[in-house]
Amino acid sequence: MSGRRGRNKGLSTEDRQIWSKVAATLTPLKTTRPLEPDPDLEHELSLAEEMARAGIAMTGAGQDAGTSETAIRSPAQPKGPPPLAPLERRVRQKIVRGMRSFDARIDLHGLTQHEAHDRLRGFLHVAYQRGHVIVLVITGKGGRNGPGSGHGAPYMDERGILRRVVPQWLAMADLRHIVLGFEEAHLTHGGSGALYVRLRKRKG
Repeated sequence: MSGRRGRNKGLSTEDRQIWSKVAATLTPLKTTRPLEPDPDLEHELSLAEEMARAGIAMTGAGQDAGTSETAIRSPAQPKGPPPLAPLERRVRQKIVRGMRSFDARIDLHGLTQHEAHDRLRGFLHVAYQRGHVIVLVITGKGGRNGPGSGHGAPYMDERGILRRVVPQWLAMADLRHIVLGFEEAHLTHGGSGALYVRLRKRKG
């Protein structure tokens, strides 16, 4: 009992001396200050919140690269030339049966590629301006004086070339605003040596 009462009254003189020596060797701890908010981090968080409300997904380092459907899309690419379309079956049947006549025709027989190209372009532009719809382009089958025929020039016949290159010209981008479609003609109109060409309706 006396020991407990002595401890309650305080340290003894010897204990105080020992404690003062120990306390002299101690280093006081630095006082910790509350962390200050990072302005850059707050800016990023506020920007992310605004974009989230707008439905835009952020991408970058440390973030998911996937974007939502409402993410910023790349600029739209310029549209190409309008596509070609074949003649309707009923229109072709009327032409073959003579129930539908051609609005105009052009014969490229005997022309060089350069002459035929210029003549064809001019013809199609005039036909388009006049509101024509169906025209006949005759290229000729060629091959009479071509290689392997046994006579004639040793180089390929120009008429045979026109048969192959005229469809390529009609499909080029510079004529797509005029030409709606084309296909090989019926035997009664020249077969593989002619083309039915359908023109687009003139605007305005």
